[in-house]
Amino acid sequence: MKKFLSVISIFIFILGFGQIDNIADGESITLRIHYGFLNAGTANLTAQKTTFKGAPHLHVRGTGQTTGAVRAFFKVEDFYESYINMQTELPSFYVRNVREGSYRQHLETTFNHDNNTLVLTDKKTPANGSKVIKSVKGVQDMLSCFYYLRSKTAAELKTGTVINMNVWIDDEMFPFQLKVVGTENLDTKFGTINCLKIIPSVKSGRVFKEKEGVTMWVSNDANHIPILLKAELAVGSLKASIDGYKNVKYPLKFTK
Repeated sequence: MKKFLSVISIFIFILGFGQIDNIADGESITLRIHYGFLNAGTANLTAQKTTFKGAPHLHVRGTGQTTGAVRAFFKVEDFYESYINMQTELPSFYVRNVREGSYRQHLETTFNHDNNTLVLTDKKTPANGSKVIKSVKGVQDMLSCFYYLRSKTAAELKTGTVINMNVWIDDEMFPFQLKVVGTENLDTKFGTINCLKIIPSVKSGRVFKEKEGVTMWVSNDANHIPILLKAELAVGSLKASIDGYKNVKYPLKFTK
C-alpha cells in the first residue's frame, strides 16, 4: 500500500491523447480506486486553459487520496500539476507533491525542450537546491503524456498501434511503450460504452508483477477518457473505474 498513489500515477496519468484541442476548458474526470476488495480511494483530473510564460497552455491538476477504512491506517494525499504547451504538446512545468503515510516528497521540474535539459528543484529539502539534468527530445511528464495520448486521432489509435515515449517520473526518466490491442464494451455506473483496450509496457520488479501487468480502457471516441484501469501489483491488485465526469468536449455514448 505504500506506493498506492505512485502506482495510480504511473498508469492513470499515462493515459491523458496533433495539438491538444479535444480537451474542454474545465474538464473534470473522477475515478474510484479499489485495492483488492477494498474501496480504497479516489483520483481526479482537471484541465483548464491558461497562459503560461506568454504562451497558451493547458493547466492540468491531478489529485488522489485514500478514503474510508484504508485512510484510517494509511493516509494518502497526492497532488500533481502540469503546464502543457498546447502547440508543442510538451510540458513546461511539472509538480509532484505527495504525502503517503510517513513518506513525503515535493519536487518541481522546469523543462527546456530547446536544449533537452530540465531543472529539478527539491522543495521538501530546499538546502538541496536545484540541479540541471540532461533530458531527451520530446520528454513528457506523468500528466502531460496522458493528454498527449488523448490528442491522437482514431487512425493513430487503431488496433495494433504501438506508441513509444519517455516519461519523467519523480527524478528519473522511464521509457514507456503503449500498445492498442483491440476494443471492448464495458459496463459502468453510467451504462455500457465502447472502449479501446491499451496495454502499457512498464518496468517490472519495482511495483508491478510483470512487464505488462497493467491494462487500461479509454472511451473509443474523440474524448479518449479513462473508463477502467487494472494493475497486478507485486502485492495484490489495483483497479480504477470512472466515477464522475463533467465538461467533456464530446458527448459520451453510454447505452443502458
